[in-house]
Amino acid sequence: MTAPAPRAGRREWIGFTVLMLPLLLVSMDVSVLYFAVPFINAELRPSATQQLWIFDIYGFVLAGLLITMGALGDRIGRRRLLLIGATAFGAASLLAAYADSTATLIAARAVLGVGGATLMPSTLALVRNMFHDAKQRGTAIGIWTATLTGGIAIGPVLSGILLEHFWWGSIFLINIPAMLMLLLLAPLLVPEFRNPATGRFDLVSAALSLGALLPVIYGIKEMARDGLSPVRVLAIVGGLLVGALFLHRQRTRAYPMVDLALFRRRGFAGSLAVNLLAMFAIVGFAIFTTQHLQLVLGLSPLRAALWSLVPSLAVGGVAPAAAALAQRVERAYLIGTGFAIAVLGFVVLTQVTPDSALWVLLAGASIYAGGLVMVMSLVTELVLGAAPPEQAGVASALTESSSELGGALGMAILGSVGAAVYRREVVDGLPAGLPADAGAAAQETLGGALAVAQGLPAELADAVRHAAGVAFTDGLHLAAYAAMVVMLLGAVTALLALRGVRPADPTATEALPADRAGRPEPLPASAEA
Repeated sequence: MTAPAPRAGRREWIGFTVLMLPLLLVSMDVSVLYFAVPFINAELRPSATQQLWIFDIYGFVLAGLLITMGALGDRIGRRRLLLIGATAFGAASLLAAYADSTATLIAARAVLGVGGATLMPSTLALVRNMFHDAKQRGTAIGIWTATLTGGIAIGPVLSGILLEHFWWGSIFLINIPAMLMLLLLAPLLVPEFRNPATGRFDLVSAALSLGALLPVIYGIKEMARDGLSPVRVLAIVGGLLVGALFLHRQRTRAYPMVDLALFRRRGFAGSLAVNLLAMFAIVGFAIFTTQHLQLVLGLSPLRAALWSLVPSLAVGGVAPAAAALAQRVERAYLIGTGFAIAVLGFVVLTQVTPDSALWVLLAGASIYAGGLVMVMSLVTELVLGAAPPEQAGVASALTESSSELGGALGMAILGSVGAAVYRREVVDGLPAGLPADAGAAAQETLGGALAVAQGLPAELADAVRHAAGVAFTDGLHLAAYAAMVVMLLGAVTALLALRGVRPADPTATEALPADRAGRPEPLPASAEA
């Protein structure tokens, strides 16, 4: 008879609380820049392409390195990688806070992505190792998920509060005290874990995984904004070829970074695809709602941040309700319904104009967020259930990768769609007699147009603001239509790939803690059998 798994005590729960600090900050860094855009535009004056890269590079690097860093943590120790990542994240935060050029800020955001890629899989792997009791582990992973998603919602609020009183670099400086606390407390409260049966770390696979992702993202982003060109097509094709090499290497190695047999399990690949599509919309469209609040409606950063919390508060009970309904209704149908609800929210957003009441924007955002929260809460359970217990950690890393990739793609593609429409439409609305340099700046971004308006006579300034606001909402409408198409694709994917798929209730096989010499503790005889 197998002995019951040991239950975590006070020490483990305190250590778990420490682990939530970096996770919260990593997720916040996805959205913390939303309200800082006007301030960064005013000081650093990035071009439209540079502005997108300031947003995109963090998610691109993080998503590209998640699996690589997860594999590295298995080999050198997950706590050790966590501490290395915290050091890099803190140093990059300091560099970003005092960046004096757009290039420096983009570089700092890239290093933040590297640090984030070490922190996310390390925290989840350590949580799974610290909680051996299935019920406690489920509670801890639920809190981990809530922290991850909550950080994305809190980021703009904290950004708004800081920007109300400090300069834009303060949104990065808040990372440093938390990382210092982690560096001090994690060695005392969080045990070290490593997997002794992982083989040598594969640098070639790490390079191939990054070389596959970044050219594809670059090509898609550039095509969405400026159309087809040979260079962009070659970038996408080149990335796909590198991706094929990566997959071939995983098939032929004894210790691959990704066991491709996972994707042959029913529901696994479909769940990852559905998760990616949901994150595409929920992250990709957030920049439109936040910039509309601040730039079109003219709200202060703090007021805009507080209003942006309304959709999050409105959908707070969706996940528990979806879990309860899933006991009686086929999950694939519920996921399809979630996507349909999101479509309805985007339909509402197509009715937003510069003169619309605030509640129209908030209603549309709340509806689409509610539908997508339903999707994500159900899909995570399906992904973990489709994987065998001994590979649940890999399944979690792949889920994080699909979430980050979906969010980065959404920001790149929907943001590029909105920027392309803005530049095309604002030209017709700008008043005659505007100086050439002012007109060029106004055509780049909405923030640039508002900066130009500040130096013009009142009547001319009002005309520039109105033209820019109309052009921005036109871009918002086309981005909403694009999101609708993606949501319909998600519903079809769920119905085709996930019907009949039910989550299992696995008891994960955990990596054992290393002793002081770095050797894994021996398994008990019952476990070896």
